[in-house]
Amino acid sequence: MENGRKNSRVPVIGIDASRAVSPQPTGTETYSLRLIQALLSLNPPWSIRLYFRQTPPESLFPQADLRVIPFPRLWTHTRLSWEMARRPPDLLFVPAHVLPPIHPRRSLVTVHDLGYRYFPRAHTRFQRVYLDLSTRWNARAAAHILADSEATRADLVRIYGTPPAKVTVAYPGYDESLAPVRDPAALTAVRERYGIPGEYFLYLGTLQPRKNLARLVLAFSRLPTRAVLVLAGQKGWLADDLFALIRRLGLERRVLCPGYVRPEDRAPLLSGALAFVFPSLYEGFGLPVLEAQACGCPVICSNTSSLPEVAGDAALQAPPEDVTALADAMARLENDPDLRRELVERGFANLRRFSWERCARTVLQVMEGLLEEN
Repeated sequence: MENGRKNSRVPVIGIDASRAVSPQPTGTETYSLRLIQALLSLNPPWSIRLYFRQTPPESLFPQADLRVIPFPRLWTHTRLSWEMARRPPDLLFVPAHVLPPIHPRRSLVTVHDLGYRYFPRAHTRFQRVYLDLSTRWNARAAAHILADSEATRADLVRIYGTPPAKVTVAYPGYDESLAPVRDPAALTAVRERYGIPGEYFLYLGTLQPRKNLARLVLAFSRLPTRAVLVLAGQKGWLADDLFALIRRLGLERRVLCPGYVRPEDRAPLLSGALAFVFPSLYEGFGLPVLEAQACGCPVICSNTSSLPEVAGDAALQAPPEDVTALADAMARLENDPDLRRELVERGFANLRRFSWERCARTVLQVMEGLLEEN
């Protein structure tokens, strides 16, 4: 083989794909699916073996060796470990969970964020302990680690003492089918569907304290505007406190909470907004910022965690605790159409830094380096 390997056997890259086929995927599960597909599309010079708990749709993963190893409970810790002991690949990659106790020496794992350290109350005590132990295990046991952002890489170094050279940042991609919707009829239809009377600022995501929506409502309450604020998305942890604040401020008619947004409505909803406002207190990777930029929507976001590196120079940024700064940013965008157009163009340029192909190429380089190690 190349690079001085002593035999001609094709290396086997094993990937825990069990989280890639969830019927209701979260962000990390979508990451697993899209990254695996991107890796396969690059036709790497190795055999790719995917491990599943249940049989996946055949069309999802062409050109891969699919290994279905069902087991009722503790699949990673018992069944996948047993598979690693009996038939280990040359390298194991875990993109969305925890490294099994038994694993090859060459092992790669993605750590997406350490949000549980910043917002422990958002998790049960069991979840906090499990997340801490599993991340600590990943950081210690893996031969190398992928992080979604420089912010997460810095957290691993600071909190768990991970050597910086052991962590490579591989920015995830985004849904490249998203594009601006310019059809006036489509924009009107989506406003009517969600009860939006006219111009609007938009937040789109789960309604939970980490997203800093209470301060967003307070900032909006200071604006002399005829626009409304739309907080679109499913109710999360402590959402009732947010609704109580809206009632207390008398903003029921100006702050709208339409609930779940259908996937096909995301692009027109983002395309028609004055701005997408994302004042989150912590993000391991600010994917919603990229989705808004892809739809031609100007962005206001926090200047903390991963958001500055993801947004680049294509967003107005404000300290998430500073209600006045957030209100000022919203007022600027509402009253300055030239600034809105400038941020939209910068957003399109910023998107060129992110794709699943680019992410997959970075991961392949890391894998190649691990395979070359003795």
